[in-house]
Amino acid sequence: MKSSASWDAWRRLGSPRYVVAPMVDASELAFRDLTRKYGADLAYTPMLNSKIFARDAKYRLEHFTTHPADRPLAAQFCANDPALLVEAARHVQDHVDAVDLNLGCPQGIARKGHYGSFLQDEWNLLHDIVSTAARDLTVPIWCKIRIFPTVERTVEYAKMLECAGASLLAVHGRTREQKGKDAPPADWEAIRAVKRAVSIPVIANGNVRCKADADHAIQSTEAEGVMSAWALLDNPAAFNKEGETAPSRMQLAMEYLDLAEKYNTPMRIVRLHIFKLFRSRLDVNMDLNEEVAKCRCLNDFRQIADTLAARTDFDGVLFETRVQLGTVPENVVSEKKAKRLKKALEASALEQHRRKQKGV
Repeated sequence: MKSSASWDAWRRLGSPRYVVAPMVDASELAFRDLTRKYGADLAYTPMLNSKIFARDAKYRLEHFTTHPADRPLAAQFCANDPALLVEAARHVQDHVDAVDLNLGCPQGIARKGHYGSFLQDEWNLLHDIVSTAARDLTVPIWCKIRIFPTVERTVEYAKMLECAGASLLAVHGRTREQKGKDAPPADWEAIRAVKRAVSIPVIANGNVRCKADADHAIQSTEAEGVMSAWALLDNPAAFNKEGETAPSRMQLAMEYLDLAEKYNTPMRIVRLHIFKLFRSRLDVNMDLNEEVAKCRCLNDFRQIADTLAARTDFDGVLFETRVQLGTVPENVVSEKKAKRLKKALEASALEQHRRKQKGV
């Protein structure tokens, strides 16, 4: 797609700035609706496996759900075959604004499946995939990428994808090897170099925990928008408009549960979001961690929420306020964990007694 057409398509989407990243089993419809309510103006689906999506109707039904107001929306696929990507994308192209090729996943499963960032050295294949999608689909093809160790190689890579027909690049400012908790900060300078080298829209990804970070990232990288994943899992209102009251995690959790019920969201996905939203409260109510793991229906989660609220949001003071004031209740250890600790202590005392008797 020529750059002018890329920009026309971008402007038709409203030139979005705050973007929900594609997250496996996490950026599903209920979560997208929640983030859109609090400031997100573009969202990606969870990553979809192009081979399975193309051939399995049951997989499509479970993993791709949307509605007319769920826009702008990009459907992300992992793929290493041009024909399979097109076959899969044709099932959704009438319901999304773009199809995104995942070239950023650094996990072992991507290495094993030969997709994501493990394709970034196969430029001939990538050119074929992107150019085929650009030619055969009715919506733009986007690419989500990671940077190379050098800015020069990163820029060359980005320009190759643009030349192949990519209409937008979402650039994660870390290399394939930089992942996990020990990963360094994202390289915004590398993202800015890509932005200045290409003539299509660019979305920056990395180092964004709140709206202020997002605005700073846009200013620093000169990108059209900024994408976040982990920050939104922790706080789906991270992009909340300035001046508006920030909802508590408890409020967000209850809103999410209502949306999950509306869209019949699978329990494994609900549990992931609830653990994230309840995390700070569960850290001081450890006995309820196991209860969340046992939940089998949405009402079970709601009952846990009521218990947490009674323990942490009492006397008209929210837990978040208590954290700021330093008045968080002491940790509550679960009954099972208390029994395990007691048993371990008794075993240790018995062992010490035996050693003493033996004169060790």
